[in-house]
Amino acid sequence: MINGFNWDAAGFFERLTSSNKLAAQHGFRFERVSSLEGYHTLISTTLSMTACVAVSDTSEGGTELNNSPHTRRVKTVFLFMRHAANDMRARQSCLETMNELFRQFLSVLIQEKTRLAEDCIYIDPYVKFHEIDKYFYSGGACAFFQIAIDTFADLSYNPEEWNQ
Repeated sequence: MINGFNWDAAGFFERLTSSNKLAAQHGFRFERVSSLEGYHTLISTTLSMTACVAVSDTSEGGTELNNSPHTRRVKTVFLFMRHAANDMRARQSCLETMNELFRQFLSVLIQEKTRLAEDCIYIDPYVKFHEIDKYFYSGGACAFFQIAIDTFADLSYNPEEWNQ
């Protein structure tokens, strides 16, 4: 557990990917990446891959200093589906499939949100889905969404942490 965060986003989405019927039907496999560059490298170098769900092992974050300080970490989940290059109908079909997979993932995430709140870990209720421009990767539809997780930040001053 780091700074009060003990939610394993990668493990959670790996389980969802392996147990979801739509993901299996379309050949989605799970991968871990580091950042957008790692995602791009994955889809560019693994030509046998037809579809994937990739979770970044890095996160953005910050701490809000107010009467109830909290720390936020943002995890990114990337989606990819390969299609025939320059086939805009195929691309649109892939985006629709990824949107539906996103919806199905959220149907489980809402249950996870309730479970995590019991441990004072809070998922931001607003989860935005982004389609990535077709020029990011020719012959593949790409999208991502981000999950923001908040938890209490203990900012109590402790004089034992400081030299005199």
